[in-house]
Amino acid sequence: MRQALEGSLAVAKAVALCRPGVVAAYPITPQTHIVENISKLVADGDLETELVSVESEFSAASVVLGAAAAGSRAYTASSSQGIMLMAEVLFNIAGLRVPMVLTCANRAIGAPLNIWNDQSDSMAMRDSGWIQLYCADNQEAVDSLIQAYRISERTELPVMVCMDGFILTHTLEVIDIPEQDKVDRYLPPFAFDRRLDPSDPISLGALVTPEFFSEVKHSQHAAMQKALPDIVDADKEFKKLFGRDCGGLLAEHGDEEATVAILTLGSIYGTLRAGMEAHKSRKKVKLIHLRCFRPFPEEVLMAALDGVKDLIVVERALSPGLGGIVGTEIRAVLSTARKPPRVHNVAIGLGGRDVPLDMFSRLLEALKNGSIAEFSVFDADLSRLPEEDR
Repeated sequence: MRQALEGSLAVAKAVALCRPGVVAAYPITPQTHIVENISKLVADGDLETELVSVESEFSAASVVLGAAAAGSRAYTASSSQGIMLMAEVLFNIAGLRVPMVLTCANRAIGAPLNIWNDQSDSMAMRDSGWIQLYCADNQEAVDSLIQAYRISERTELPVMVCMDGFILTHTLEVIDIPEQDKVDRYLPPFAFDRRLDPSDPISLGALVTPEFFSEVKHSQHAAMQKALPDIVDADKEFKKLFGRDCGGLLAEHGDEEATVAILTLGSIYGTLRAGMEAHKSRKKVKLIHLRCFRPFPEEVLMAALDGVKDLIVVERALSPGLGGIVGTEIRAVLSTARKPPRVHNVAIGLGGRDVPLDMFSRLLEALKNGSIAEFSVFDADLSRLPEEDR
């Protein structure tokens, strides 16, 4: 059913459609509306689940870890400093191969304190062992969340669904909320073979000595790589049932014979796409939305960049002392390509700075006149800084 909904409410409704047995929640801006709406669904009798209000994000992650390990479908959500407080448990969840879903309402990490959007929180968790899916709009946030449970429960890997805080969580869109019976067909009841059972005690997360730790980490890495086709299949099966998809591992828009490509993650894709449609010349240019960042879709990305001579990687986070995060990884992947494109890496919209529609044309103009650096905070006004910090 198509409804005009705030992104957070739409996600809460999607969570309810997945019939979680346990939801653990602690509020933090801009995630708060998601768990508030879940709480209201429970109070109104529209969601039957064990809603656990905890005292911190560390506790929220710990509760859903225990719930999922005991065989219950579990959900939580957080942002920014909340993700940082969860970090120890997030690594444990992934290392124990416990299936669950978390929504990250992306927000900048302090200091300085900033409550607005960028993707530094989820990027900080890129090596935790969670599958990461980035959403271009609120419809994708709804659809990806439902797909995430299917992916997680088939791969026994946790899935983090990342949606830009405020830009998506607090904005109104017309969303097609799937019917419950179709979601039930798509997502069968959760069955965890290694669940904890008091009548048949086992240990989960026991001490692993150096003699076995390397093999455990190799197994985790291999599972992430093997999850790539599961992510694609989940999206294809979703399209068969619901009539739409999220692009699988990545989505492309523009000229199929493009020699210039702009790649990004999250809602900036929609802004650049709107700017592209308004631009007077779009020939030989295409946009790429990297939906799946972990596991990294090397082969699909290489195919998408075939024939591209210049690639602008736009990201909403950076690694101080290195530069771009996504751009650096793409350069590493392209090092084995026969004719790799030149990679130009920019960070834009840090800490919630507005990304205007003319950003598309500004990026192309900078590429044309050779003023785009190997890495830069593209929208930074360096005249505001002292000489030594420029």
